Amino acid sequence: MAERFAALDLLATPIAVLAVDGNIRFVNAALEDVTGQSRRTLRGLKLADQFVDAQPLVNALDGAQAHEFAALRYEALLRRPHHHDALPVHVIVAPSDQADEVIVELLPVEQQTRQEKEERLLEQTQANKELIRNLAHEIKNPLGGIRGAAQLLEMDLESRELKEYTRVIIHEADRLQTLVDRLLAPHRKPHVVTDVNIHEVCERVRSLILAEFPRGLKVKRDYDTSIPEFRGDREQLIQAVLNIAHNAAQALQERITEGTGEIILRTRILRQVTFGKQRYRLALELHVMDNGPGIPEAIKDRIFFPLVSGRDGGSGLGLTLAQTFVQQHHGLIECESVPGRTDFKILIPLP
Repeated sequence: MAERFAALDLLATPIAVLAVDGNIRFVNAALEDVTGQSRRTLRGLKLADQFVDAQPLVNALDGAQAHEFAALRYEALLRRPHHHDALPVHVIVAPSDQADEVIVELLPVEQQTRQEKEERLLEQTQANKELIRNLAHEIKNPLGGIRGAAQLLEMDLESRELKEYTRVIIHEADRLQTLVDRLLAPHRKPHVVTDVNIHEVCERVRSLILAEFPRGLKVKRDYDTSIPEFRGDREQLIQAVLNIAHNAAQALQERITEGTGEIILRTRILRQVTFGKQRYRLALELHVMDNGPGIPEAIKDRIFFPLVSGRDGGSGLGLTLAQTFVQQHHGLIECESVPGRTDFKILIPLP
């Protein structure tokens, strides 16, 4: 029987296979994770007894046996013996291809919400990348012409005052050129894949941040040294983590002046984790945390958008580029922020 259901263990969605009387025949690894119970413990038990209200599943099983529906959906609360609270889940009950079996799919509402959020974020990122790339190309060509015309005009001008105006034009054209180059940078540089030690990446970022902010800022390490090396672009990952840490340091200016600024670089391994609609056996979890004022509410939902910055004079490109580089490693960045604590979490699949 285990061989017949082996493919279900590859799915990120918790699934149970029941006999028509409601007894559990098989649960996949995702359901083991959600309930905190092994399939050996669950096998033979009534799945309905694992819910706060058993009756809806009992009714659904009766309906499945009578072939009243192709699939039935409802909301329920799943008990978890090792947790104080029940887990809200979206339940889908469907007949199996075997006459005496029923398939029950349990999608945690929190997971469903997270998946929808990740999908929206990915769609927004893709749209932003296309928009920025197209806009940058449209700006780049006339910008060169403007700068060249200003240089030629400056050569013909004798008035020192008028030359000041041409220098302003040239300076601003150069500034815009730098901005355009930064916008196009992720699309120009090749993805150079090597073996990456994430702690070498963190140490490089730490040394760069402390070199720029030598006083008033502590950059603490909290590493899980068992994390294996993985294939990736070391320079891109350094830039991604550096952009996040640099933003944190700039947000800590007041605390740095007081001598109480703190950034924590923390690494952990996650097991059997789902993100980006995929389930991974292992994943790297890298936190960049600071004790600053937090992200302003007005921009919390837009911090990864290009040209959105919570700091006067900021380009708003640091987090956009960090997100692009992490996504090129099939990962994602999440952020939680309240006054006194901001936590950027990078997730990257491990082999």
